[in-house]
Amino acid sequence: MRRRIQLDLLTLVRIMATAKKKDPFVGREVLEGKFRILKKIGAGGMGAVYRAEEPDMGREVAIKILHPNLKGRSDLVSRFRREARAMSQLRHPHTVRVFMYGELEDGSLYIVMEMLEGKNLNQTVRKGGPMAPSRAIPIVTDSCRALSEAHDLGIVHRDLKPENIFVCQQPGMVDYAKVLDFGLAKVTEAQMRPGSMILTQEGMVFGTPEFMSPEQARGNVLDARSDIYSLACILYEALTGKLPFDAKTPMEYVGKHVTSAPIPLNERVAGRTFPPGLGEVLAKALSKSPDERHQTALELAEALDPFANEKVSISAVAPPLSGAASNGAPIPESEKALPPFAGGGRALANPGSIPLEQTARPSVKMLIFVAAICMVLGGVGAVLLMGALGK
Repeated sequence: MRRRIQLDLLTLVRIMATAKKKDPFVGREVLEGKFRILKKIGAGGMGAVYRAEEPDMGREVAIKILHPNLKGRSDLVSRFRREARAMSQLRHPHTVRVFMYGELEDGSLYIVMEMLEGKNLNQTVRKGGPMAPSRAIPIVTDSCRALSEAHDLGIVHRDLKPENIFVCQQPGMVDYAKVLDFGLAKVTEAQMRPGSMILTQEGMVFGTPEFMSPEQARGNVLDARSDIYSLACILYEALTGKLPFDAKTPMEYVGKHVTSAPIPLNERVAGRTFPPGLGEVLAKALSKSPDERHQTALELAEALDPFANEKVSISAVAPPLSGAASNGAPIPESEKALPPFAGGGRALANPGSIPLEQTARPSVKMLIFVAAICMVLGGVGAVLLMGALGK
């Protein structure tokens, strides 16, 4: 018994020592003293995000830094650079701004972005419960307009989810949407630099199972209409607190996207009905065939705009809605106060994105299904499911 207690104390000492270990970047001046890193605000499988100050400009920024020990991973380096390059081309006010990117003095890759204050859409819904159309729709339509710019440039996001839509709550920016994380973005050949690695190929699926389009689940070539499907899933969840399908595992979600019709919006929550016509707009955006959806992000935004001021009808017998997760689980203590730009998420260990995502639901984003996926999808082929690490 005494030996066990001694071992436990030794373990505790080691844990405390590790916790107090100083981050090598905190307090450091980088890029020839242009930025001073203040503190870490998020971490994940690929690296970390830091709050930093830029004295010459009188502002704070967020700096995403790839783990130095991953510099030898050409696939991850290429993905990091792809995200930086894609986001640096985007100028829409509802896309997070990238100021610069490159290598630090020690060779670590970095992206300097605007600092955002608020919570992502997943955290917002988990804390406050399902949103009224008058609040949820403007957030999604603003995201549509941001994505329209990306699509016009030949950039498909491929990992749209509530964690990647940030809801800013700061002076002059109340419920102001910002689209994040283009780490899984698909770019056209014209967008690629000479020597860029092609990270995906037909038959491989990258994304988050709960929000991927049917063609993405099949491993098909994607275009902008895949993002439209994902946006519809996001809005559906924001309005109801639930996803368009009932499933318990990422594998089940993949199969549902391919084979099952979504649950009609007005049938998703007992006693809760939505404005006439809104369900039809979402049903169209959730069509299995891309040809049957809205063909552009702007077209989806225009279809949703008439419902932006509508209210939800809740009958007297409707169960009370709370801020609990859509699966009924209470909000973890670790997610009640998350740092700005750290983004809460679904992934447990996703090598794809860097602010880390706190695990909001039991969804593992890096899965390899070969035999099982063939059984569910009728021989579609091997599927690699990679979500962005809560990033």
